[in-house]
Amino acid sequence: MAENVIGEIPEWGPECIRDLQETLLSSTSPFPCTFAVSGTKRDSLRFGFVESLDDRSTWDALGDTLDAYLSGYKELGRETSLIVFFRPDGRTRTMEEYRAKFWSVLQHLHDTDESPWPAEVPHDTDDPWWEFSYGDTPIFVVCNTPAHVLRRSRHSPVFFITFQPRWVFEELGADTAPGAAARRIIRKRLSRYDAVEASEELGSYGDPDNREWRQYFLADSSDAPEAEAGRCPFRSRDGERVTAGQATGLDSTMRLEPRTVGDV
Repeated sequence: MAENVIGEIPEWGPECIRDLQETLLSSTSPFPCTFAVSGTKRDSLRFGFVESLDDRSTWDALGDTLDAYLSGYKELGRETSLIVFFRPDGRTRTMEEYRAKFWSVLQHLHDTDESPWPAEVPHDTDDPWWEFSYGDTPIFVVCNTPAHVLRRSRHSPVFFITFQPRWVFEELGADTAPGAAARRIIRKRLSRYDAVEASEELGSYGDPDNREWRQYFLADSSDAPEAEAGRCPFRSRDGERVTAGQATGLDSTMRLEPRTVGDV
């Protein structure tokens, strides 16, 4: 297990990893994201730990963990992700409390990031080509919490955040046979796994109607309003709000990509 961990393993860490691996490898209740399952089997997932969801002074460890992961993630292959657990505190918070903590953590990462924002990624979260970035790397982010119940694919007894470099999706364009097949399989498994319909917020990167940030933290039910549906809480470090028309963005001819772990 130690070789899968970045940094030190706290005494509460091994149980977190074991519980998640059991969920991902369950044969009686197949996890929707086949890529996460395959990554577990291939030993290409990496794990990190943060000591507190409330003490911001402990969040710097997350930046160190991300730096270490991003320095060599391509060597692990396309089916890789970094999963970071936050120390459990014995209580389940409200969905809104977890949502606020999640965005605070991402903002902290951005504010302490010493690397430049990727030139190809717009600053404006309302641009369909926007993606959270760290270490000059675009990263898709997913949050799981104890408060998610109906949307079981986003449930975890321990609050954790999954980081997937955009690179892992490059060969899974929506217009490719592998990408289309992966999307069909994941959606079918998701319909059986969750007690609610797939969120309308799930979409393809670059689609004019899609906003990546809305997929990062999903509500627990399809009819629950998204708290920040109108405006993303994330703010650029320099305060810049670049419009979609001004943003560099990515080449509009790039293939749209299916969501893998993002579907869950």
